[in-house]
Amino acid sequence: MTKIAVVQMKAHTEKEKNLVKILNYIKQASKRNSKLCTFPEFMMFYTPAHQSAAELASLAEKISGEFVASISDAAKENSIQVVGTFYEKSPHANRVYDTSFLIDKNGKLLSRYRKIHLYDALGFKESRKLYPGSSVARPASSSAGKLGMMICYDLRFPEMSRMLASSGSEILVVPSAWVKGKMKEEHWIAINKTRAIENGCYVVAPDQVGNIYCGRSLVVDPFGQVLLDMKKREGMGIVDVSLDKVRDVRKKLPLLKNRRTDIYTDFKI
Repeated sequence: MTKIAVVQMKAHTEKEKNLVKILNYIKQASKRNSKLCTFPEFMMFYTPAHQSAAELASLAEKISGEFVASISDAAKENSIQVVGTFYEKSPHANRVYDTSFLIDKNGKLLSRYRKIHLYDALGFKESRKLYPGSSVARPASSSAGKLGMMICYDLRFPEMSRMLASSGSEILVVPSAWVKGKMKEEHWIAINKTRAIENGCYVVAPDQVGNIYCGRSLVVDPFGQVLLDMKKREGMGIVDVSLDKVRDVRKKLPLLKNRRTDIYTDFKI
């Protein structure tokens, strides 16, 4: 068994205030014997609707910047791995990447993923401020198992999670900022459970709460059991995960093995 910490937070508009909370959560997670501490999307700061794309771009940082460096230092100091997110500067005028990262217990960057599916749906248009990434990050080794990196809206595209699972991912970590709305919580719970069941893997989905976001950070096991639902509370939850569970479920319900990729492919129109 490996302990994973899931942080559900309400991000402030000032990144300095959020960073203080983030570093404190990392310390708490380590004290509670977690090997991995996971954070939601947009943990760097909340960008309200009135904030312009240019203003957001001016506040974004490189991966070598102070924000990620501070988290790397905290990971090393507390000997814990961290999955976090930040607004990453891009070469595209007044657009930033929505980026997640995995840092090891020595403070070394192991993986970076730039969100490829921007939330241009249900009245939202993330592409006004964000620029999409161009690739899926390879599964990365962690103390909890092989991690597949996704972000929020990516959950609605089953091709991505299947690609990560068939490439070796045992845990999908999905930092999210799931916007409130009609049926949105129902979608959130159903999609997280489905991605876990169809791939025989854990789904760890830390979410934003407050502002315009619905909370309900989840951890779902490979058979679809919800191990953690943080409802509307800000704070941290701890969950035990076991790779034996992944292996057992994939043996008894061999969905990855039973696929007929020799038959199904896109029809030529």
